[in-house]
Amino acid sequence: MPLIITSYDDTIGTITFNHAETRNSLSNALLEELIDAFQEMARRNARAIVLRAQAGVKVWSSGLNIDELPVSGRDPLSYNDPLEYALRAIQHSPAPVIAMVEGSVWGGACDLSFICDIAIGCPSASFAITPAKIGVPYNSSGIMHFINVVGPRIAREMFFTAKPIAADRALQVGILNHLVPTDNLEQFTYEMAHQISENSPLAISVIKEQLRLLCNSHPLSPETFERIQGLRRSAYDSADYQEGKDAFFAKRKPVFMNK
Repeated sequence: MPLIITSYDDTIGTITFNHAETRNSLSNALLEELIDAFQEMARRNARAIVLRAQAGVKVWSSGLNIDELPVSGRDPLSYNDPLEYALRAIQHSPAPVIAMVEGSVWGGACDLSFICDIAIGCPSASFAITPAKIGVPYNSSGIMHFINVVGPRIAREMFFTAKPIAADRALQVGILNHLVPTDNLEQFTYEMAHQISENSPLAISVIKEQLRLLCNSHPLSPETFERIQGLRRSAYDSADYQEGKDAFFAKRKPVFMNK
């Protein structure tokens, strides 16, 4: 059974998470299919893409598959990680990507929804970024995705507390472009996709790339970059990182010792 389902209709592409058994966990296998799906949409010259889960789900995606996190001592979110490839596939897609969000969004899937160009949700939508719950030092590019969407104060709150932000507040702080009734979610989303598809695809792709470059125009000195990497390494080399993973699998609250 495919983990990702794709469809294409009248220049509109749809990419659907299809692994309810794991609450659409972002396993390496699912992420590889997701990347392939975006490549397919580029080949078919899609003018807008809707990224969604199956209708009626309680969880849009539960985030990264904890089973596949590397052992202590290895960067859990390196440049070559499948999630990073998937995020770049969305960013570099010439067609705008609309996240149609029904249900809760957790961890790396929260980053995935933030990197989409537009997000439309219904009342069951919520968003939580949870690396601090398992001792994972999030990478700098991912943190910038949050700063670009919600600003540094809300980004701090989300990362520090790991608590979900409900749909109404998600609309208020800019996570969602629109909050619509569940029964109207699909119609509203595809109406916007069709509005996008009627405009110049070349102009839109150029503007999208301009926005990406401008949002990433935060120069770092080599010393600052090396300090960030050193800070992250101190976390994923730590006993707390291993404790976070162990506690997750044991279904208990982790006991972090700050070492």
